Amino acid sequence: MNAKDQSIKQLENLLAELSSLRARTRSRDLKDLPGNEVVRLVTSARAAIRRIAGPHSAYFDQCEKLVEFAPHSVSRLEQLMGVVDSLRDDLSKGYLDSIAELIHGSIFGDYLEMAQHLLDEGYKDAAAVIAGSTLEAHLRKLCDKAGVESQTQINDEVRPKKADQMNVDLAGKGVYSKLDQKNVTAWLDLRNKAAHGRYNEYSGSQVELLISGIRDFITRNPA
Repeated sequence: MNAKDQSIKQLENLLAELSSLRARTRSRDLKDLPGNEVVRLVTSARAAIRRIAGPHSAYFDQCEKLVEFAPHSVSRLEQLMGVVDSLRDDLSKGYLDSIAELIHGSIFGDYLEMAQHLLDEGYKDAAAVIAGSTLEAHLRKLCDKAGVESQTQINDEVRPKKADQMNVDLAGKGVYSKLDQKNVTAWLDLRNKAAHGRYNEYSGSQVELLISGIRDFITRNPA
């Protein structure tokens, strides 16, 4: 099951759960639904919308407007499930064909935010490792998307390709420019220095540029 199908399944499960709860209550409008069930479903729906559509999507924006006031009321739950149903329907009809890219971008964006937070707190080395690892994971996703082999065989053993080799292969196939390739090489070098304890060979300001550069690269080259 691919990422899009998994997302549709998650949304359908939420809608099915609401239908099941409605069937167990005395009133069809859910007035008898226990407060803890309302809280649980609102929380689950909100998390699913954010995870699937992304924190900057129209779906999540509508979600946040709904829960801003009286977030755990039955009426808000009904309206929130309407957003869930709309998102599910749009996904099913192919209106969001780039949903996998949105999911990857959201996930990687969260890791880069984590790296930025660590840097802001003075942990430049941990920030560099997380940002660099995020870049490597994105390169692997780009290989999958572009049909570039992300594994290599050594004797009888199949191993993941090193990030530097994926960078060469992706640029060679024209997935991104030679300038991007040079930048990726520099970012991977900084990550390797952090991962191997060579902390005096780079500065916090360079890690700042690393994070912003990777964020821009991922935005321009979605996977």
